[in-house]
Amino acid sequence: MPKASASSPTLANAAADSSVAPPASYEAAMEELERLVARLESGEMPLDQLLSGYQRGAALLQFCRDKLQAVEEQIKVLDDGALKPWKA
Repeated sequence: MPKASASSPTLANAAADSSVAPPASYEAAMEELERLVARLESGEMPLDQLLSGYQRGAALLQFCRDKLQAVEEQIKVLDDGALKPWKA
């Protein structure tokens, strides 16, 4: 099994601790989610941490979806509630 990187213990602890605070931003959530997915896919995460890692990933994904939805709602308000075609 590959050795864990320097950020792995923190991520493993975050995945195992269900009381972890939400990420500070969308970007922070995406970064953590990418690291977590890489660990899950690499097989370096111990079996007893897989479920908590999956749960943390699901929570991060929901956080990102909620942030994107909030931005979309703000755009609708700025456009007076009407979606307008994107002009590049």
